[in-house]
Amino acid sequence: MDTRTTSQEARPLPTAPEPGILAAFEAAKGFMPVDEGLALYAAAVEAGRLGLPLLEIGSYCGRSTILLADAARAAGVTALTVDHHRGSEEQQPGWDYHDPETVDPELGLMDTLPTFRRTLHRAGLEDHVVALVGRSPRVAALWTAPLALAFIDGGHTDEHATADYEGWAPHIADGGLLVIHDVFPDPADEFTGQAPYRVYLRALASGAFTEISVTGSLRVLRRTGAGV
Repeated sequence: MDTRTTSQEARPLPTAPEPGILAAFEAAKGFMPVDEGLALYAAAVEAGRLGLPLLEIGSYCGRSTILLADAARAAGVTALTVDHHRGSEEQQPGWDYHDPETVDPELGLMDTLPTFRRTLHRAGLEDHVVALVGRSPRVAALWTAPLALAFIDGGHTDEHATADYEGWAPHIADGGLLVIHDVFPDPADEFTGQAPYRVYLRALASGAFTEISVTGSLRVLRRTGAGV
């Protein structure tokens, strides 16, 4: 009889981030509310039990990445991030979500990568994250490995949200989780949340995913079948 235990059995995974991690999350630039962040963390911890990487599409300055990376550290897996770090549509000059501090003074373009790196460094999580700098469809076209979790939080147009879903959802392992942020059913939220909402409806209609939790605008779905 094999009496060996796995690292997961020997070291129970946390159910909530430690106070220091939560403080780092709250201090980081970004837009995710605490309740949605805690729901994301819980999903990442659960998915981490599969022993596969946790993926984030759309990192901005690393606020949500802190939670994914800490969950990945606890599970002994890697957090992967995909972002071109030039900012999505609503973060460009002239829009409400634009932050002048994220503009490269030499190029005059958005560049959130330096802030992203500082965020992870301050949280002590750099070693648990692999940052893939590029546009999501191009990275997805090269990707072949299974994922425990894919967190879609990138561009909010139909083009970008659909590309993120089509590029990454097929890589989610059986029992893994698809997490979609900024899901707003109200048509009044056309720019900020209708494209993620349509992707969410598509995922449910595919028969490949079953919804397991709703927290604010965050939806967590489990992969239970084929046919993404």
